[in-house]
Amino acid sequence: MPALKVLSALDVARIQWYHFKAIIVAGMGLFTDAYDLFCIAPIMKMIGHIYYHKDSIGTAVLSTSYAIALLGTALGQLIFGYLGDRVGRRRVYGLCLMIMVLSSFGCGFSVCTTRRSCVIASLGFFRFVLGLGIGGDYPLSATIMSEFANKRTRGAFIAAVFSMQGLGILMSSAVTMAVCEAFKNAGEGSLEKMRAAGMETLAPPEADIAWRLILMIGALPAALTFYWRMLMPETARYTALVENNAIQAARDMQKVMSESILSQIAEDTSSEPPQQPPSSSPYKLFSRRFFRLHGRDLFAASANWFLVDVVFYTSNLLLSQIFTFSNKPLNSTNVYDSAFEVAKVAAIVAACSTIPGYWFTVYFIDRVGRVKIQIMGFFLMAVVYLAAGIPYSWYWSKHEKTNKGFMVLYGLIFFFSNFGPNTTTFIVPAELFPTRFRSTCHGISGAAGKLGAIVGTVGFLWATKHDEEDKEDIFPDVKRVRIAFLILGGVCIAGVLVTYFFTRETMGRSLEENEEEDEIRTTSAPGGSSSANELLPRQ
Repeated sequence: MPALKVLSALDVARIQWYHFKAIIVAGMGLFTDAYDLFCIAPIMKMIGHIYYHKDSIGTAVLSTSYAIALLGTALGQLIFGYLGDRVGRRRVYGLCLMIMVLSSFGCGFSVCTTRRSCVIASLGFFRFVLGLGIGGDYPLSATIMSEFANKRTRGAFIAAVFSMQGLGILMSSAVTMAVCEAFKNAGEGSLEKMRAAGMETLAPPEADIAWRLILMIGALPAALTFYWRMLMPETARYTALVENNAIQAARDMQKVMSESILSQIAEDTSSEPPQQPPSSSPYKLFSRRFFRLHGRDLFAASANWFLVDVVFYTSNLLLSQIFTFSNKPLNSTNVYDSAFEVAKVAAIVAACSTIPGYWFTVYFIDRVGRVKIQIMGFFLMAVVYLAAGIPYSWYWSKHEKTNKGFMVLYGLIFFFSNFGPNTTTFIVPAELFPTRFRSTCHGISGAAGKLGAIVGTVGFLWATKHDEEDKEDIFPDVKRVRIAFLILGGVCIAGVLVTYFFTRETMGRSLEENEEEDEIRTTSAPGGSSSANELLPRQ
């Protein structure tokens, strides 16, 4: 069959420059996603100084500010994931990028400079729209990379795209520190006058420009890659299996592969009667047959992503609350110092833990397998959380606020999150499902993850909020933080169980082999098996 010849050639294609170009172009979307999602912690510190003065930002306002972009991201994953399967990956891909660029600039131009309610409302609106674009980028980037890659290195390529998140987190911290330092040095005269007047903690007028500038800079990487993203062809798998055009798929594939099979495919097409590709069988999304074939995989992908995002986003939130390297009391820092300290801690963790974790996954994902890495990551995260949580109230909270041992433990959480489920949950949904459902199912799985992020950030923000009598402490609400760590450890254990019993291995297999196996599994083994990992042969 011509379509299968196209896909077989793609599966065995050698690694070429175009693959790396695709990683960069697709990865810059994830870079921008991470920049925009994770810069909000220092931004909210600055907004608190500028608009709330001696008042603290209420927990309701703070939790809404964190959750609004995540809610937009969840909706964007559902909407644009579905559109990616309906109208094509390439068309929707450019639209998502444009939304991200325009809304990032919109965040910087949030209206009002005096009324805090107006600023927060307009910023929330633009961050919700930004979330829509970010959400669309998740399923499309993963799907496009999985459909371009060969089966031998597919996991490493998708992981490399996702690893751009780590660079985005690091860049958001670096930009925040650079902008804060630049504005602080430029406005040293006004800060001296405010110190002399006893108003050191108040923000100078130009600080209102600083946080807006940080947000707008996040649009530049995405804008720079827009041209190359528009030049990317539609994936050969979508063209061959959804649009049923093997000849066009071969033409597009020539941009990925150096060897040409176009003439052979054209010859086969003229000599063979038209046939329906196997992946174009008539069952529909969410039909009874769909759930019989793919319901278990969809549950596993969604549940695992939900669990890891509860942990990952909560850990990032707690990071900004319980660590500082400043020698000044928390209530005496100016607007720039407070944001600088939050960004510095995030930069250290990103450079020492987050980014190495991503690249360990890139190296091992096609050697060890997705399931083993995911189980290992969940399990070791649970161990670290229990090691941090059990003695927290009587050991960790009694030490210096810059306790290095606790910092190392916390860094291990991020390392094993990214050398583990945070990366594999992005990869697996892009490999398990048929071509015509792949983007949609990835979007559903990712949306479940973002709901987990909302549960984690909002729930734990309320659970660990500062009491009035504890707001001077570097480790506030000791008992609550301890309980938070123990709960997160339990969430990780749940991830181990869901992965072991429900998640299938996809390493070294063609994307089309997964659906063929689903057909065989449904007809020959209706009773199922005890472990999802037994469904595929070990590599």
